[in-house]
Amino acid sequence: MDARERARTFGTRFGMSVPVLEAPMAGACPPELAAAVAGAGGMGAAGVVNDSPERIAEWVRRYRELAGPAPLQLNLWVPDPPDGRSTDPAEEFLAGFGGTPAPPPGPGPDVAEQFAAVLAARPTAVSTIMGLLTPDEVAAVHDAGVAWFATASTRTDALAAEAAGADVVVAQAMEAGGHRGTVDPAAAEHTAVGLFALLPWIADAVSVPVVAAGAVADGRALAAALTLGASAVQVGTALLRTPEAGIDAGWSAALDGLAPEDTVTTRAYSGRLARGVPTDFVRAWARPGAPSPAPYPQQRMLVGRYRAGEPGGVDRVNHWAGQAAARAGTGPAGEIVDRMWRTADRLLPG
Repeated sequence: MDARERARTFGTRFGMSVPVLEAPMAGACPPELAAAVAGAGGMGAAGVVNDSPERIAEWVRRYRELAGPAPLQLNLWVPDPPDGRSTDPAEEFLAGFGGTPAPPPGPGPDVAEQFAAVLAARPTAVSTIMGLLTPDEVAAVHDAGVAWFATASTRTDALAAEAAGADVVVAQAMEAGGHRGTVDPAAAEHTAVGLFALLPWIADAVSVPVVAAGAVADGRALAAALTLGASAVQVGTALLRTPEAGIDAGWSAALDGLAPEDTVTTRAYSGRLARGVPTDFVRAWARPGAPSPAPYPQQRMLVGRYRAGEPGGVDRVNHWAGQAAARAGTGPAGEIVDRMWRTADRLLPG
């Protein structure tokens, strides 16, 4: 099957006329952005790892109001096993940034309740990152008539996802902004594989469709990904500066002209490895003598307390950025997706 036929087959299956999925970026996926991507023929998305069941339902209600029955992906993180490491060094280091933290919050959203809320919303796909669904969860997804998109950053993880029942593998390369989707989060630093090496390596190994993620910011990259075996691409950073995304002005400005080599990976925001802008806060955690961030979710909760309290030197938002950040456009999201596909269409043979 050639590149065009793979894209057409995938689009027919999932209700898309353009082989572009919005990346499910938690905190940066308002319904308006998702609806704009869907309106251009792609698939909208939301990262709901931090959301209550009520918030998930409200987000989906608004998306359906804007986009009708257009395809939709909702993303959850697979929970980590308990980690017995002390959080004291990280707490002491955070105190050095100044400000006054808010009191400890109550327990976060219940993962089982989130999962039930996602299935109740009947998206086109539920996607996962940082691990695999259990057999019972896979059965529940499929019983609901929903597809499972599993994120993999290695061939081993992709094969494990296919064996577990994944309908689609999202091949996430090292260039991608945000969190790295290794099944074993502790191995994230050692799975730095670029898209041109990772994508054909996974596409040749699995029989399910593969979606390419990482530094896809224009039609040239889309055409290359389809040529290398992808059925579609997943785009995140390229949409962050659009008016529909509505991200913090400082974050948006930091993406302007950001060179690929100037992005960095860090665990400073959440305890899990992610690629972003090298802010002063991020650089501080990489200096000699700095402690390791606390494990997830403790680091995310600690950072959240300083954000919610009296301002200090802690970044108010996570400044995520993929290596193609400099190519992120500031025009409407729908126009970016449309232009991406028109360019790719001209480049693909046939």
